Amino acid sequence: MSWVLANLPTIAGHLLAHLLQAVPAIVASFVLAIPIARLARVARPLRAVLVTGSSLLYAVPSLALFVILPIILATGIRDPLNVIVALTLYGLALLVPATADALDAVDARVLDAATAMGMGRLRCFLTVELPLAGPAILTGLRVVTVSTISLTTVGAVLGVRSLGWLFTDGFQRGITAEIVTGLVATAALALILDGLVLALGRLCLPWTWKRAGDAGAVPAGACAAAANSQEGKA
Repeated sequence: MSWVLANLPTIAGHLLAHLLQAVPAIVASFVLAIPIARLARVARPLRAVLVTGSSLLYAVPSLALFVILPIILATGIRDPLNVIVALTLYGLALLVPATADALDAVDARVLDAATAMGMGRLRCFLTVELPLAGPAILTGLRVVTVSTISLTTVGAVLGVRSLGWLFTDGFQRGITAEIVTGLVATAALALILDGLVLALGRLCLPWTWKRAGDAGAVPAGACAAAANSQEGKA
């Protein structure tokens, strides 16, 4: 505890650096995964390439990717951009397949009903398909969030500041308290961000946690489309 109190500014600096690398990667993974997964759903011949190709990215060793990216991006070996790009690629490797599966799971009859109501493709996707797939996408995003926080520490091996620096420096200097602090801080940060993602997801997708009998428990567009589908069946 004495080591922690004596080094709070250092820990805070590495924590901030960790967040500045992890958060942009998480956001970029989410923003890019949705259109890629949508393309995989619409263009079936490309699905195997997009989904399988994304999954294969996760098989690339993280340290090797961190070393190769500076050559591709023409950046310095210690540039945080290398870590952000690598983390984004790993996030896509997890989130693209999860998002594609979530979109595939949406009932085709509901989509047909939305189209019959006059909804265009974009409106149908944004107000019906995406909200219905939202809970499964949220689950995938939470996995990406936790894994990204963990993988960010690997950059410390190359000299990029993060909470992982506490591991490497602690091992080199034989300071157990520093190593434990890095481990605890990384785990705590992962839990906190996971909780924030869950809370934000519930805010955006209120029907995922409201009781079944509550009003507004499903997205309005999907509800209207489903009602139209039932009328067509009748």
